[in-house]
This record gives sequence, structure tokens and C-alpha cells, in this order.
Amino acid sequence: MTATLAPASEVVTFRVGDQWFGVDVMDVQEVIGHLRIARVPLAGPGIAGFLNLRGQIVTAIDVHQRLEISRHASDSSMNVVVRDGDELFALVVDEVGDVFAVSPGTLDPAPASLGGAWARACTGVVRMDQGLLAVVDVTRLLNEPNTRP
Repeated sequence: MTATLAPASEVVTFRVGDQWFGVDVMDVQEVIGHLRIARVPLAGPGIAGFLNLRGQIVTAIDVHQRLEISRHASDSSMNVVVRDGDELFALVVDEVGDVFAVSPGTLDPAPASLGGAWARACTGVVRMDQGLLAVVDVTRLLNEPNTRP
């Protein structure tokens, strides 16, 4: 599987559990702190609920659950608001990092050993001093079953 970032792209980085991820900066509308999420009865897996973003109702995606990553009791949350088509989604993550430039040749293909949602969402990895940064395609992450009404 090949990476979907354009040459010399930038990604917004965020942490979920112990893993750092990046999404194309062009998919990110804004980063906001913790907002109250209204739980939705019988919502599909990975749907944390809805939040009110300045009068607009946004579906909140629990990235821990979506990518099957354990949640630590001390994890606080932040929201990376992304646009996919005409819809806004809030990716509920533990921490938001910096914008990171991914230069040509530093993005390796996703390992073939990835399984499940990771294999569907991850388009590549970038080696960094502190470990690997998994690059995620927002559309693929959101196209998991039961995301859209």
C-alpha cells in the first residue's frame, strides 16, 4: 500500500495511548481542548458521541476504540477537528503535538504485518528520534463501519 501524502507534506501529530499519529494538515480544521461529549445510546463502535462546536453538532470519534488502543486512566483528551467532504468529525485523542514536515523519502509504506483498523487507516510510517509516527488517512479512519448516520 502506498502513502497518500503529497511530497513535502505536513502532518498534525497526536498521541493515542503510547503511539504517535499524523494526519495531513489539509484535513484538519482546528484543534480544541476537551469538550463535553453527549453520549449517544446504541452508537456504533468508535463513536464517542456528539459535541457542540460553536452551534454545529460534530460526531466525536473515539480513536482509542477505533484503533483498538488501550486507554490509560490518566489520559486526558483533546479534539482534532477534521473535515471529510462536507462533514466535520472530532478525533478524540490524548495529546496533540506539533505540525511535522514529512519530506520526500522519509515516509515508508505501512508494514504488511498491520492488521484490523490499523491496516485500513495507516498509509505509512515515518521514523523519528522518539519512535515511529504512523500516518493516518482521515477518510479511511472515518470509513470504518457505523461512523456515518
